[in-house]
Amino acid sequence: MPAPYVPQIRRYQDWLRARHGLAFDDYQALWEWSVRDLDAFWQSIWDYLDIASPTPHSAVLAEEKMPGARWFEGAQVNYARQVLRHVDAAHAAGLPALIARNEKGVQRELSWPELRRQVASVALHLKAQGLQPGDRVAAYLPNIPEAMIAFLAVASLGGIWSICAPDMGTNAVLDRFRQIDPKMLIACDGVSYGGRDYDRTGIVAELAAALPSVQHVLVHRNLGLDGTQLPPHTDFAAVTGASGTEVDAFQPMWLPFDHPVWIVYSSGTTGLPKPIVHGHGGILLVMLMMCVLHNDIGCSYEENSRGERYLWYSSTGWVMWNAQMAGLLNGTTCCIYDGNPAGSKDHPDWGVLWRFAADLGVTFFGAGAAFFANCMKAGIDVAQWPGLKSVRALGTTGSPLAEDVQRWGIAQFRQLGVPEIWWCNISGGTDFAGAFIGGNRELPQVPGEMQCRMLGCAVEAWNEQGQPVIGEVGELVCTRPIPSMPLYFWNDPGNQRYLSSYFDMYPGVWRHGDWLKITPEGGCIIYGRSDATINRHGLRMGTAEIYSAVEGIPEVLDSMVVDLEYLGRASYMPLFVVLRPGVALDDAMKAKIAHAIRTALSPRFVPDEIVQVAEIPRTLTGKKQELPVKKLMLGQPVEKVVNRDAMANPGCLEAYVAFARAKAT
Repeated sequence: MPAPYVPQIRRYQDWLRARHGLAFDDYQALWEWSVRDLDAFWQSIWDYLDIASPTPHSAVLAEEKMPGARWFEGAQVNYARQVLRHVDAAHAAGLPALIARNEKGVQRELSWPELRRQVASVALHLKAQGLQPGDRVAAYLPNIPEAMIAFLAVASLGGIWSICAPDMGTNAVLDRFRQIDPKMLIACDGVSYGGRDYDRTGIVAELAAALPSVQHVLVHRNLGLDGTQLPPHTDFAAVTGASGTEVDAFQPMWLPFDHPVWIVYSSGTTGLPKPIVHGHGGILLVMLMMCVLHNDIGCSYEENSRGERYLWYSSTGWVMWNAQMAGLLNGTTCCIYDGNPAGSKDHPDWGVLWRFAADLGVTFFGAGAAFFANCMKAGIDVAQWPGLKSVRALGTTGSPLAEDVQRWGIAQFRQLGVPEIWWCNISGGTDFAGAFIGGNRELPQVPGEMQCRMLGCAVEAWNEQGQPVIGEVGELVCTRPIPSMPLYFWNDPGNQRYLSSYFDMYPGVWRHGDWLKITPEGGCIIYGRSDATINRHGLRMGTAEIYSAVEGIPEVLDSMVVDLEYLGRASYMPLFVVLRPGVALDDAMKAKIAHAIRTALSPRFVPDEIVQVAEIPRTLTGKKQELPVKKLMLGQPVEKVVNRDAMANPGCLEAYVAFARAKAT
């Protein structure tokens, strides 16, 4: 009879007791130690997860400040090296590295040795084309093995990776890539989504032409198109087909702990998307800690292991793609799906991912909160897929998970003989490529809540006086640094954008932009964004990008969008528009606006409703008053959310008050 399973966080605590004589009465005590003694905690994570370095570090935290904390100085690491160290042991255990399926039903499996060979082949090709440490590589790829192979190849050489999803329009992609001057572009010829193929060869040509810094283009023939529109390029398949002594001998280079690994983008309410730079060491340390201790994902080839199969459905445009890939850091099999999780428009099917998970014996099934809410509304019955008995955890993030959806999931898995499926609900951000709040398999579950603050994350809820509160809603802040916080923003002289993004309200303290309540029992509830950033099912977009698309239409004089994501309510995003005199907001005009957003940004940011108004409320200095209108929509009284004397056009407010009142009834 097999021994009872011991959760990963319990194994870590047993190790702390045996190695360091540290014992804690409960999780709260463990968390308090982890944020009080950062040096001891992060050194324990380094040791417990067996992070390798050919040189010692002089200190865990050489200088504590935000921003600018200096971690593990003297150590050398490499994200790709940490992944590839598992090749021999995982392969000997008969475990694949990647299992991928697309919506056409084509499934591929990549062994660990094959992953290593293809990574080495691509890396050697890029090196031969002149890629040097610190050079940026831009990728325009969907959630397929080639994207992960390309990333690992770039990281192995010390190049800096940056990816955009192919469902993003040319302008949105260029707003990101133009800021970083990429030396190389890795792209696909097209994608399939919702039952349709989308040719992207023309966009790839536009990207190459608009990025003069690009010296080499590598193209993956995802759809097998003829590619007559493509710029001069090398075929990805030809590169990955390489073999020989040099490929076999290839090893990722050792890099300083804080060497940049990737640039991701998170948008504020004004200006271009923020190009956020993260480091190899901080990313692999924090993502490994999150995967192992908080997501309870064990090493797949451990003695008495359960052979982990990790699925977290994501677009490459969401940081959860990075988090999904982090399973490889621990030698775990990653299961990736490329396509629409809802089937096609003509044939809606919310069972797509469930069947994929059942067929593969997935053990951890993650997706955005909106996915699970839609499955509940669609009447999905998981009992029809007995293979889902392998699932031990449901992961969710991107927006708050409503209590009724969590109860639905628990009831669904009871039909499969699982008494109470564990929901690992997390909340974090692209900004630091991690989570502040997450799960703990040993803690009780309360539907509608997340279980705990993450280890090493000094998270608090602050009231308007900047004081920590329990049992009240406040600003989510982090009072001490964590290793994966941004190194800097690309091309940000004096750290001005970085400082204004997180430290303008509380200097030296990270303000994340979420409303948070910490319960007396230690649970956490996120109540949505405390600023005006748009968060559509986990994908953030600055309102400025939407305005650029909408107000580029000649008939649109002004516009304002608010995102009413809120705990327990369906996501709802209205767009208010001021049209030229004589122009009516008819179906044709609505379609034109939706098309502009879909083309310039993504279909994900098409509003739920478009409303014609006479004026957009503005301050005396001309700023759109997005946050006050958002608060109105969430039911707060007008006198509490806006100072009319500070408005340029206070008379327009009544229309928004009436709209909010109508929506509340």
